[in-house]
Amino acid sequence: MTLPSPVVLQVLPALKSGGVERGTVEIATALRQAGHRALVASAGGRMVEEITAVGGEHFTLPLNSKNPLTLWRNVGRLEELIRTLGVNIVHARSRAPAWSAYYAAKRCGVPFVTTYHAAYNIDHPLRLKYASVMAKGARVIAISRYIEQTLRERFQVPQERIALIYRGFDHAAFNPDLVSPDRVEALRTAWHVPRDVPVIVCPGRVSRTKGQDVLMAALGLIKDLPFVCVLAGDHQGRSDVVNGLMKLATDNGVADRVLMPGAYRDAPAVMRLADVIVTPATLPEAFGRTTAEAQAMGRYVISTNNGAAPEIITEGETGWLVPPHDPAALAAALRNFFTLTPEQRRQGEARARTQALSRFDTAKMCAATLAVYAAALGNLSPPSR
Repeated sequence: MTLPSPVVLQVLPALKSGGVERGTVEIATALRQAGHRALVASAGGRMVEEITAVGGEHFTLPLNSKNPLTLWRNVGRLEELIRTLGVNIVHARSRAPAWSAYYAAKRCGVPFVTTYHAAYNIDHPLRLKYASVMAKGARVIAISRYIEQTLRERFQVPQERIALIYRGFDHAAFNPDLVSPDRVEALRTAWHVPRDVPVIVCPGRVSRTKGQDVLMAALGLIKDLPFVCVLAGDHQGRSDVVNGLMKLATDNGVADRVLMPGAYRDAPAVMRLADVIVTPATLPEAFGRTTAEAQAMGRYVISTNNGAAPEIITEGETGWLVPPHDPAALAAALRNFFTLTPEQRRQGEARARTQALSRFDTAKMCAATLAVYAAALGNLSPPSR
C-alpha cells in the first residue's frame, strides 16, 4: 500500500514566542525538507515569517480565542481549510484551538494528532474537561515521561496511543565552542554585569509561577557570598510582578546584586555569561527546554524537583534538584555549587553537555514526529472528501 504524502495542518493559538511556537516552526521546517506540505493556522505573530521562510503556509484565524462561539465558528473555518487544501493530518498543540480542530478533523475523517505540551493546572472538573481534548489524539505526543504518566493516569490514554518524544534543541546553536567572547562581552556590557563575581542567571519570563520570588529569598540566605543574579526574561508588561520581586530583593538585602534586563535574543550567550543557571519554577514543567539548553552550554543547573526536571538533571552530577517553594534548599544547592573546585566544575559541565546532546536533539524530535504522522496515515481511515 502506498501512503499519501503528509499534508499537515498544525494548529495553535498564535505565533508570538515560546516553546510550542518554536516546535511548530521546527516541524514545519522538517516537513518541507522532506518534500511535504506544511500548513499552520494561528492568530498570527512575529514568528509567522519563520514559517513562510522555510516554505510553509500560514493561515490567520482567531484561534487564540476561548469564546465558545468563536471556537464553534473555528470548526467550520478549519473544516474548509482541510477540505480545500487536501489536509490529511491535523496536529493540535493547545487546548482552545484543539477543540475546534478536533471536530473539524472528525467531520472530514482526517487523523487528529496532539502534542501535550504543558502541565496544565487541573483543579476543577471543568478544567479537566477543557484539557481532555489534548488526550483525544489518535496519536498523542508526550514531551516527557512526566507527561506520559500524566496522560495514563489523568486521562487513561492507552500506551499504544502515546508517543514519547522529548523536545530537542539546536545542537549547532547551543555549542559553547561557537559562542564568541565578543557575544558574551556585548551582553555583559549591555546588562552592566560586573566581572569580578560569580553570575547566577535565572532565565525565562518573569512570572509568579516561575519561582523568582523563591530565588530572592534564597539569595538572602547566601548574601555572605559574592555573586550577582540576573533575572533574564520578558517582563511582559507586568510591572506589578517586577516591582514585587525588587521589593523582595530589598527585603532580603540583595537589591544591589539583582539585575532585571528584560527579554533577550542570544540565549547561548546568556548561558555562557552565567556561572550557574537556576530554574526555580513552582509549578511542574512539562519538559524544561531551557534546562537542556543550559546543560548543552556546559552549565550546572539548579532546578525544582518537579515535572520533567529529574529527567534532565542528574542530581549532584550535572546540577541539583530542590523542593519547590523552599528557599533554604535552593540556597544550600547554590552553596554546593560555589564550593566546587575548578576541576570539579569542568568535569560536571562536561557531563552536563554530553548528557544533553545524547538525549535531546531537534533532528531526532522532528524525525520521530514525522514517523507519528506516517503511522497515523497508515493505520487510520483516509480523509473523506
